[in-house]
Amino acid sequence: MKFSLFTDNGPLNSPPVWEAVKHGLNKLNHTVNENDINCDIPVIWSLLWHGRMMKNKTVWDKFRSKNKKVLVIEVGGIKRNTTWKVGINGVNRLADFGPKNNDDTRVNQLGLSVRPWRTQGDHLLLCLQHNKSEQWKNMPSLEKYVIDTVAQLRQYTNRKIIVRSHPRCLLPVNPPLSNVEYENPKQIANTYDDFDLNFENAWAVISHSSNPGIHAVMNGIPAFVSEQSLAFDVGNKDLSTIESPLMPDRKQWLNDYANTEWTVEEIAQSVPFSRLTF
Repeated sequence: MKFSLFTDNGPLNSPPVWEAVKHGLNKLNHTVNENDINCDIPVIWSLLWHGRMMKNKTVWDKFRSKNKKVLVIEVGGIKRNTTWKVGINGVNRLADFGPKNNDDTRVNQLGLSVRPWRTQGDHLLLCLQHNKSEQWKNMPSLEKYVIDTVAQLRQYTNRKIIVRSHPRCLLPVNPPLSNVEYENPKQIANTYDDFDLNFENAWAVISHSSNPGIHAVMNGIPAFVSEQSLAFDVGNKDLSTIESPLMPDRKQWLNDYANTEWTVEEIAQSVPFSRLTF
């Protein structure tokens, strides 16, 4: 099968990952070239139609409109800039990462665990996303989303709400809402693109589909997420239960989540590709 890596449209830290992808696909006897739309399966970086990755949308639209597969590489959340998501036809829960019902082999390999569910906390953390991402397709403006979500929450709780912008998509206007604070992420020193995320004293996290929902669940904080979130299977769906959130068992969920991200070495050895059906 002929794959084409759209390396021109990747972030500055992508070259080692692209090289690993090429090596891993070659290892399975696939043909691999670069930046060629005439291929069986394109390989693109993320579904963020912005900056260096903006041109990937043309590739995505061309293949998905014909129901053809697209292999998507995305920065991971397990060990950021060390593990990388590798999935077909999407990111997060909309992607195909291969078989589910995995055992705990990889969880143990990565040293992953979840903290006990927290039953205390004083505020809600509403985490926003990048409005130029495919994940935000058909969603309202960020300002409207904040206003509408806060209004819905106020039907069920009077807790303080902290609205946290996406690190690369700050909220243009902070709507003046009662008992609502706004927070901009701060980059962690000496990292490529790691940002602080403080769950201290949070009662619950609201996140459409990005990593904060996953990180909340792993830290024992109930998350309210959409069906696009990888935390959906152990998350909450209805804001009316904000004061009595579900706290399900997370063992199988963690086993499966651990099999969505891979190191450069594992990618080069074709481990994630061996789990996928092309």
